[in-house]
Amino acid sequence: MSNQAQNHEFQEWWNKQRGFLDNPDTTAFLTVEISNTTTSDPTVDKGHTRSARQLSWLWLLKFQQLATSLAWLTNGSVYLLRTANRRIAASRTDSPSDSSASSRRLYRIIKLFLLLVILLLCFELAAYFKGWHFSPPSMESAEAAVERAYAKWLEIRAGYLAPPLQSLTNVCIVLFLIQSVDRVVLMLGCFWIKFRKLRPVAAVEYDGSENVEDYPMVLVQIPMCNEREVYQQSISACCVQDWPKERMLIQVLDDSDELDAQLLIKAEVQKWQQRGVHILYRHRLIRTGYKAGNLKSAMNCDYVKDYEFVAIFDADFQPGPDFLKKTIPYFKGKDDLALVQTRWAFVNKDENLLTRLQNINLSFHFEVEQQVNGVFINFFGFNGTAGVWRIKALEECGGWLERTTVEDMDIAVRAHLCGWKFIYLNDVKCLCELPESYEAYKKQQHRWHSGPMQLFRLCFADTLRAKVSFGKKANLIFLFFLLRKLILPFYSFTLFCIILPLSMFLPEAELPAWVVCYIPGLMSILNILPAPRSFPFIVPYLLFENTMSVTKFHAMISGLFRLGSSYEWVVTKKLGRSSEADLVAFAEKESDPLVETTNLHRSSSESGLDALNKIETTKKSGKKKRNRLYRKELALAMILLTAALRSLLSAQGIHFYFLLFQGISFLVVGLDLIGEQVS
Repeated sequence: MSNQAQNHEFQEWWNKQRGFLDNPDTTAFLTVEISNTTTSDPTVDKGHTRSARQLSWLWLLKFQQLATSLAWLTNGSVYLLRTANRRIAASRTDSPSDSSASSRRLYRIIKLFLLLVILLLCFELAAYFKGWHFSPPSMESAEAAVERAYAKWLEIRAGYLAPPLQSLTNVCIVLFLIQSVDRVVLMLGCFWIKFRKLRPVAAVEYDGSENVEDYPMVLVQIPMCNEREVYQQSISACCVQDWPKERMLIQVLDDSDELDAQLLIKAEVQKWQQRGVHILYRHRLIRTGYKAGNLKSAMNCDYVKDYEFVAIFDADFQPGPDFLKKTIPYFKGKDDLALVQTRWAFVNKDENLLTRLQNINLSFHFEVEQQVNGVFINFFGFNGTAGVWRIKALEECGGWLERTTVEDMDIAVRAHLCGWKFIYLNDVKCLCELPESYEAYKKQQHRWHSGPMQLFRLCFADTLRAKVSFGKKANLIFLFFLLRKLILPFYSFTLFCIILPLSMFLPEAELPAWVVCYIPGLMSILNILPAPRSFPFIVPYLLFENTMSVTKFHAMISGLFRLGSSYEWVVTKKLGRSSEADLVAFAEKESDPLVETTNLHRSSSESGLDALNKIETTKKSGKKKRNRLYRKELALAMILLTAALRSLLSAQGIHFYFLLFQGISFLVVGLDLIGEQVS
């Protein structure tokens, strides 16, 4: 667990309130027990036998409960304002990736939209108190100038503003329905796989009785960059792989530009070298191309030609000891197979609300999207890690390219267009870590949604020219890119953050209740089915997905139009959650004397002790982390809450509640109250 200092003002307040309410001594005065010593007569109406004293106590009890509720809400509001004030005073708004020119432009547009809806709300409030809201005046019957102005506004609203908004609404509804149908089809495909028990079958199995020469040569690559919290567990997990040592080589590809991190990683590599593991440390002096450049540089080594397969693990991934034995056999007898991808499992999925919501999303991605695409069309996007590639396939499709921030998706698309096939193993899991702070998660999502649009522009012509079937081209262009990478963030942001608030001020443009509530609710249920334990979080999940639409929409636009922020590649910050106990348990069972377990748990070689002391000092003296304020989310929160107040005037039940809770979710995210809380 993290040793960072916690500063949860809300948590402290909540614990205080809960302790007060749970204490029977302090809440005894809220309980009134009324007993009657006389024998009760069932024929007598008990409601009319209460005395005036009893009724007064009953009303006093209700008043105390109401006062307690109001005090609870007041205290919550005060602490919310204090948190906002503290974070505003800290002057830490947004993250560096949000300071780009495109992000500032989007924020200015949202601010103008906010000013517009506030002016419209003031106008509507004035009309409401005049009684014009229920009986609108016409130009003929209007007498005062203000009345004529409002009547003219109604004409402009109905004749010129509402029709284009309604057209945009209809387009978004159609896109919403198409995307919903795609989700339903994916779920039906997943159910069919479960019902028919469809799964890939390996041609061979390694049980340890084979000769060493029967094991193919495997290269294991661990790319990393300044990831001092997680480097040790990933290297340890790869070094204890149940695979002949002479048939495996591990490359630690360190792109760190921090000297202390380099020393620690190099010391860890030397420790395993002394234990007989074939492991090399590589560090590039010129760090170009980010992860793609790192992998490309490693594949250019002369000795790579001696290896048939390459397994790739990011620095926070911890493959099980039998990972290679569970994946390599699927290549046997399948010369057209390029990739075996495994599923991610998360060591910190229950750490906080943010990680729980991420687990819902990624469970659907792996359980449904990847599995269905792997079984029925032998293609899916490579996840960048926890997968094994045939080196011949990598070379044939051009190798790693540095042209986008999603190098994993890029090489998967090029391999698919060259005719190679993929296999997804849903029952082979590789442990990893989810980002626990909203800042890290937002950076990750920006890269994941801007990169595909960069790639779509670059490979569109190549897709049309590729010598593959029309069905594969259509799937790649319309489903893989347009529907799931472009249309989804577009309609989600436009429909729920722009059209819905505007429709409250332009009621002539109608947004049906089933679009606002019922279809999103159904889609949320489908999304959460692969993670059934997360059902209590279905409402926060629905609201949070809409909240993230502003980040995904901005990322999509940046990638599509080659804006500056689309080329930012930021390493997702991890905290070092691990399953090292499993590694220790496995190592203790090993009979190989070279694998010593005394120092496996958070160990460091003797040559790295000085570096370890240095890194600990750096951690203590480093800059303090702070929670941030996110301006776009806060501005959208004000827009949605303003629209909720306008819908209250029209007594629109579902629209009001949706806008209210969606506005609150934007407010919570904008104040960075979701995820890791630091001082």
